[in-house]
Amino acid sequence: MIQQNSKIRRLRRVRAKISQNLGIPRLSVYRTNKNIWAQIIDDKHGKTLASASSKTIKAAKATKSETARMVGEAIALIALKTKIKKIRFDRGLYRYHGRVKALADGARSKGLQF
Repeated sequence: MIQQNSKIRRLRRVRAKISQNLGIPRLSVYRTNKNIWAQIIDDKHGKTLASASSKTIKAAKATKSETARMVGEAIALIALKTKIKKIRFDRGLYRYHGRVKALADGARSKGLQF
């Protein structure tokens, strides 16, 4: 029960901080025990501009963190093709470490700014 409350508090705190500037698209991260997904969402119009997941990345014998980094690089390349350079990073209720951090580092390494 306490863990669930802390996750909800963390989610609300993160969303409150990133909802201040709706002119910039947000990079939303969702992860499970096996996979990780990333979407770039335009909150003004309520549309998904780009998406990538570990299911679409074919990585032979890569760790979960390495796969997350590849997903970050893939979403960054898709975003740069659609002329999106600056985003807001929405980690949701996940702490910024491990696979979430690897995804963010992968996106930054390919040129996204946040």
